[in-house]
Amino acid sequence: MKILITGATGLIGAEVVRQALIDNEIDQLILLIRNQPEIAHPKITTVIHKDFLDYASAGRYFAKADAVIWCLGISQTQVSKKQYEEITCGYLEACARYCAQIKPGVKFIFVSGDGSDRTEKSRTLFKRIKGKAENLLLQSGLQHIFIARPDAVRPRQKNKRAPLAYKLAYPFFPLVQLLAPDKIIWSDVLARALLLIAKKGAEKNTLENIELKALESNKNQGNFV
Repeated sequence: MKILITGATGLIGAEVVRQALIDNEIDQLILLIRNQPEIAHPKITTVIHKDFLDYASAGRYFAKADAVIWCLGISQTQVSKKQYEEITCGYLEACARYCAQIKPGVKFIFVSGDGSDRTEKSRTLFKRIKGKAENLLLQSGLQHIFIARPDAVRPRQKNKRAPLAYKLAYPFFPLVQLLAPDKIIWSDVLARALLLIAKKGAEKNTLENIELKALESNKNQGNFV
């Protein structure tokens, strides 16, 4: 199986890469990325791509992929509101519509977030913009869309590219996991859930945090699609 990944240097994307490299069902990882990744492996094909509003130059790689896992994103604390919307919504919409043109049957997995609001009326920017992104994806014309909504992702390995706010939150994860375990998902558990969806699909197109955590324990129950 061949999987194309965006955001492969981020906390979630990097973990998806690590888990995919040890998955015998995956024979090629195509990383659509701005700069060379730190990791190298025979399974990895690196595609340096600068314009995430135009994917024509990477068309042959999308045509090869059996699934696309969209991990690309940025914290709203790192950019302006306009930039946050363009990165979260504009980049995703452009990619999804391009995929719909050249390979509408590809599995497309979008890493969204807990509380995403598809009414687009939330007072919280994150929820409103993530909801808008989900709506744009669902309207793209792709046939197999899956939306993952993790809550607090606890890293197995700290990511030096994580925003400062996230780094400051690291020490509090054990306490949150103790008091509200359903809010936490380990990064490797999330990564394996995303890969399972890429391989087998899921029973529905939107999976909340607790459902993502449950996927791994149910992975031997057969294909979902």
